[in-house]
Amino acid sequence: MSAPSILIVDDEPFARTRLREILGDIVQEFPHTIVAEASDGRAALEAVNQSRPDIVLLDIQMPEITGIEVAAHIAAMPEGPRVVFVTAFDEFALRAFEVHAMDYLVKPVRAPRLLESLQRVQQGLRAPSGLREVTRTLAPEGRAHLSVHERGRVSLIDLDDVLYLKAELKYVTIRTRDGEHISEESLVALEEEFPERFVRVHRNALVARAAIVGVERVEAGPDDGGEPHWEVRLANIAERLPISRRQWPIVRNIVKP
Repeated sequence: MSAPSILIVDDEPFARTRLREILGDIVQEFPHTIVAEASDGRAALEAVNQSRPDIVLLDIQMPEITGIEVAAHIAAMPEGPRVVFVTAFDEFALRAFEVHAMDYLVKPVRAPRLLESLQRVQQGLRAPSGLREVTRTLAPEGRAHLSVHERGRVSLIDLDDVLYLKAELKYVTIRTRDGEHISEESLVALEEEFPERFVRVHRNALVARAAIVGVERVEAGPDDGGEPHWEVRLANIAERLPISRRQWPIVRNIVKP
């Protein structure tokens, strides 16, 4: 088995240097390679995309995009790295990590504890759903962004800019006022994560509740055998989405025609 690759994420240069030094101290007991460092959440996701690390040492308290949100993006990846949180969080947060079998390091980090943690995650001693569950526990409101891979880079899309999400084959189209983006996340998982933000209008489409400006009855359409149906109108775009019979009562309660 090849030595695992590690990404260090912390917004404080001293903390990154300290982790690198401690990793050097335990390299005999835990052979590894450090493939990259990142100083913020955006750079962390970019490094995960480019370097494909096996393990991420992830600081939690970072500006703009916290380590919890970074972890939520990693949890949504089909084959994301394993995560060890580096934290100064309180006892509630530590209990959340323990309940969901996620490992963590409390600052200041010590070499024996880091070695123990890395050995645990390498052995896979964690629940498969632990990363997703711990992020939901510590940030029940969910992520503030969606991450997509575009032209070899990671782009973060503000959820406030999303008008709808539409499943197409193996991907989900994210529609904003300015254009479209492709995500590998599942529509069902996105619906479960953001039930207050999006409503299902069709089996393959979720729309942002805040973007709905009205509905309109259409007398005929090729997709439904020529029968009358309803379509939802959204802010800032001319495109309309059909509302299925099953979802119509739910959408009708959100906005009156």
